[in-house]
Amino acid sequence: MRRGKGILCATMAALLVAGCGGGGSDGQAPEVAADTPSCDGTCAGASTFLTVADVQDVIARAVAEAQARNAPATIAVVDRVGNVLGVFTMNGAPSTFTVRTPGRTVDGGLEGVNIIPSTLAAIAKAITGAYLSSEGNAFSTRTASQIVQEHFNPAEPLSSSGPLSGVQFSSLPCGDLVRRFSGGAADAGPKRTPLGLSADPGGFPLYKGGTVVGGVGVMADGIYSLDVNVQDTDADVDEQIALAATFGRAAPEDRRANRLTVDGKALRFSDALMEDVISATRMPPTFDSVNGSAGTLTAVTGYFAGTIVDGTPFGQPASGIRPDTLDFPGLDAFVLVDPANVERFRPRAGTEPSGALTEDEVRAILQGAVRTANRARGQIRRPLGAPARVTISVVDSNGTILGIVRTRDAPVFGIDVSLQKARTAVFFSSAQAAAALTALPDAVYLNQDLTILRAEPLGQYVTDVRAFTGLPSMLGDGQTAITSRAIGNLARVFYPDGIDGNPNGPFAKPMAEWSVFSTGIQLDLTYNALVHHVGFVLGLVPDVPMNCTGDTGAAMTNGFTSVAPIAGLANGIQIFPGSAPLYRDRQLVGAVGVSGDGVDQDDMIAFLGIQDAVNSQASGAGQAPQDLRADQLLPQGARLRYISCPQAPFTDSNESEPCRGF
Repeated sequence: MRRGKGILCATMAALLVAGCGGGGSDGQAPEVAADTPSCDGTCAGASTFLTVADVQDVIARAVAEAQARNAPATIAVVDRVGNVLGVFTMNGAPSTFTVRTPGRTVDGGLEGVNIIPSTLAAIAKAITGAYLSSEGNAFSTRTASQIVQEHFNPAEPLSSSGPLSGVQFSSLPCGDLVRRFSGGAADAGPKRTPLGLSADPGGFPLYKGGTVVGGVGVMADGIYSLDVNVQDTDADVDEQIALAATFGRAAPEDRRANRLTVDGKALRFSDALMEDVISATRMPPTFDSVNGSAGTLTAVTGYFAGTIVDGTPFGQPASGIRPDTLDFPGLDAFVLVDPANVERFRPRAGTEPSGALTEDEVRAILQGAVRTANRARGQIRRPLGAPARVTISVVDSNGTILGIVRTRDAPVFGIDVSLQKARTAVFFSSAQAAAALTALPDAVYLNQDLTILRAEPLGQYVTDVRAFTGLPSMLGDGQTAITSRAIGNLARVFYPDGIDGNPNGPFAKPMAEWSVFSTGIQLDLTYNALVHHVGFVLGLVPDVPMNCTGDTGAAMTNGFTSVAPIAGLANGIQIFPGSAPLYRDRQLVGAVGVSGDGVDQDDMIAFLGIQDAVNSQASGAGQAPQDLRADQLLPQGARLRYISCPQAPFTDSNESEPCRGF
């Protein structure tokens, strides 16, 4: 049966330099995690976390299944906020893997690369399982594969791209929001991931008492790819081993992706079944019996010191996410804190010399967005009718973070993504975007033998979008208010999105050169920094600065230095919906980004969060003037989109068109 696998990974570009350095066999029915439909975001507590003993058991179960299948593996376990709790490499496991898109031959990008360390793949898979899941939904890396390709569903012609196309390029190791390994015990997150988010089957969330406590990732077969056909069933050894590892800590059945739909289409969770596990489930080996004989714990520079540690309890200060006590009374809001329990992103004023958002305005906009989210019906969450769970970010016109807040049980991936969306909207709406992009160093693509394949100038995207829109000053005059939805329109491999055979948008590569490993502007902005980071993991260079833009990468001269980094895009950009720019008297003063529980819900919460503050007279800044909005443009005869809000989205109202008229 054809193997389908996936990658959500910007950092994989970086890893091109990595080569430098049936029922259990005991005859008992396999255990299935009890369904806990009562968990709606309130089950996490101070005692729900992965202990050292839990991590040891997960690893031992994975080792037993890998031995039973004669497929030595690399196994990683993380907590919910991305702390790496254990990495184990079995004897004979592939040390590297090959990047491959089935049925495609792509010139450049990451296709065919075969020197990437398997430890990084296992970590990325584990973090993805944890970051995409919550008490209301359990997503795997197979789920991720389904929602990031050029069609949804994959291989379904004349269908739009995956609803989260581009999410692979989030939580990157060069970003300024995600935190870095401190070298000791697990601490406040969210943490970065070495490969961005992964869609390679073999990553699952781990649950205790109905709440997410972490994730497990496995790399055994040496192939990192994606499932391009969701209509068949794949026998994927990574997935089989990883599923066995979740025994006793598996996602509640009622929360798994296959119980959820997006646009009327069922999602995928796993092609492997627990009844197909062939190792002992009731009496698995102990960790002590496999450690040192079947393999060993493996230190990974920047991620894991080599000794298994406890995870952090989610929603408690130790995790870096805890209930708010200062700015959002009565809204059941959560905030980010550092290891000393000090808030990282309390509302603050903008940094512009005039017209800047005030601290009170930022607070009011965040409060309005939280109120909107608490009323909205979540799209990808059970029980049905549960409110949307999201993270909300506000930035000023320079991309400086002015405030971040979360609603209860929002998935962790949305923290970095909400900031990416806000920064994307403000950057591309500004008058400085063209000059800033043109000043960046070229993205230096490498062959798998580490020689330079070609350089991709970032200025080409300015030239292309101006030709595409027919606007010679596009991105340079500040006369177009752009959202991440509009950027997504321009960054799809077909324009309009989903119309096979049409030319690519100006921010995407043409179909012959496009894959999730090589998409266009979103990857090229960060490619060099990702290469730099892998050099650090291998002990070759210092770690990448906390900015994903401006790195010279593996250039022939002046390599791995910083040239004209864009502070307002320090964690990269995002190209799926969920943002809206902010204006005061036709002056751009910031943007709101939202991510978590469905892209149309994200759009609505960002847009109506602004409007809530305006309606309450708590903010003099508001929506973009209608004549500036991107939906006034018809490039190639097809209108750009600005905001798209769901119909009848609220649990307390029959209002059907909440965004009309603003």
